[in-house]
Amino acid sequence: MTQIDNGTINYRDELVRKLIHLCSLSIPIIYYFIPRTSAIIILSIFTFAAIVLDLSRYFYPAIGKVFYSIFGFLLRKHEVDHKKKNLNGATYVFISALICAIIFPKIFFVTGFTILIISDSSAALIGRKFGKHKFLAKSLEGTLAFFLSASIVVLFTPKIEYQLTEYLIGIIAAAIGAIVENISFGFADDNLSIPISIGLTMWGLYLLMLPNLQLILPNVPQ
Repeated sequence: MTQIDNGTINYRDELVRKLIHLCSLSIPIIYYFIPRTSAIIILSIFTFAAIVLDLSRYFYPAIGKVFYSIFGFLLRKHEVDHKKKNLNGATYVFISALICAIIFPKIFFVTGFTILIISDSSAALIGRKFGKHKFLAKSLEGTLAFFLSASIVVLFTPKIEYQLTEYLIGIIAAAIGAIVENISFGFADDNLSIPISIGLTMWGLYLLMLPNLQLILPNVPQ
């Protein structure tokens, strides 16, 4: 997150939260090397387990006690609201990964989800530490950190033919993702909105700018 307001999690806890968040890079890396069907099956299992555990803490005090003793310091205020029973960010990561694996070609998933993990973390840490100028819903510094780190991710993620236009498409999608991350707080979890917005943007631009290019990564399990 890139809010200027520090909220209910201090910077040290936010750093730990984002270091854990970076472990989610295993999702696009593993997905790159396995078939889509296998990825969907695996993600379905993990997503179901995450949702069950996350909701169980609200209804079963014993589970909640263990859950909060381990993860409580990482949870934001809206993630411990027993009235609204919101899911936590980690659960949304699995939900997002499953939805994106079902909807998008692998190239869009790998790029969008890698940007989510790296750039959301960059935006949160830079925004909380150096965010001084308000931009839309959050800080200009955090949003710029998102865009710059996402643009770097675009340089290194797989491309179909490594055409210059593919990099341009990725950078445009990175800019859209930065804006979406900025305005997502309060009505949409950015673990969902960021990769979906990036994937949709890339898909639309590929169809518009490279209509004859097959959206299949070469030499990669499909």
